[in-house]
Amino acid sequence: MSLLNFLADDQLTKKQTLELIELAKKIKKKPADYSQALAGKSVVMLFEKPSLRTHVSFDMGINKLGGHALYLGQQNGKLGERERISDYANNLSCYADAIVARVFSNDSIESLAQHASVPVINALCDLYHPCQSLADFVTLSENFDDLSQVKFAYIGDGNNVSNSLMLMAATIGMDFTLICPQGCGPTDVIFSKAQSIAKDSGAKIKLSHDISAIGPQDVIATDTWVSMGDEDPSKKAEVLKKFAPYQVNHALMKKAGANVVMHCQPAHLGEEITQELFDDKEKSVVFQEAENRMWAQAAVLVTLLCK
Repeated sequence: MSLLNFLADDQLTKKQTLELIELAKKIKKKPADYSQALAGKSVVMLFEKPSLRTHVSFDMGINKLGGHALYLGQQNGKLGERERISDYANNLSCYADAIVARVFSNDSIESLAQHASVPVINALCDLYHPCQSLADFVTLSENFDDLSQVKFAYIGDGNNVSNSLMLMAATIGMDFTLICPQGCGPTDVIFSKAQSIAKDSGAKIKLSHDISAIGPQDVIATDTWVSMGDEDPSKKAEVLKKFAPYQVNHALMKKAGANVVMHCQPAHLGEEITQELFDDKEKSVVFQEAENRMWAQAAVLVTLLCK
């Protein structure tokens, strides 16, 4: 597979996406076969934003592949402030075999990729979360035999997670419904990208503000209503009131006929999803998703570094 970086879902072809999903499942099934895949390789993990699952899944995953991970937190401040991003990228390229970056701005990811001479992996930015979406589609492929026949809905705030899920669904030809409160949906640019991709793949992409228009679904996903770093206590009551009708719960699952619920975590139980549904062992795959972050990212690392 010809892949230079892993930056955004719409930069992958259907073939590349499906190959990454299958490789992730293969590594998960027989991790010992890949225990030396990254032997002698070092990966820098550059984090502007804090994390639990992203940090641990990359660190442990790189270790399971026989590689070395180095975590760089926020001690150097925001990218581009202490020194140019181009200098940061060039310096890290002298030492590391790949750069994993979890940042505030997609511009930072694009700049790192432009100037680095090693592969760059987007571990989250303001526009995309491709590592999460890949893990989610690995999870879906473990629960459904034919991804193209799955009907997938995302309910809540239109954010980097919903962007990536929508773009990946469009890429592989999966019908995707996005339901957000008025003014909280995707940008016109992102939605147009998804629609354009869907024309080629045959997927149907639907955007609505009406929760009652959810229609039949197999899977419902949600995410926190307030993104990390954007919390403002003075506005929380207003946000909760606006989003309350969009809570994912057993009643909504029953209405849509959905049997699988997804959440990338951390979850604010009682807000975007009820505790009862989050903990429902028959419907909730949230910890399967969390584990698959490691295997999905392992597939990306192996694809980028083992050519």
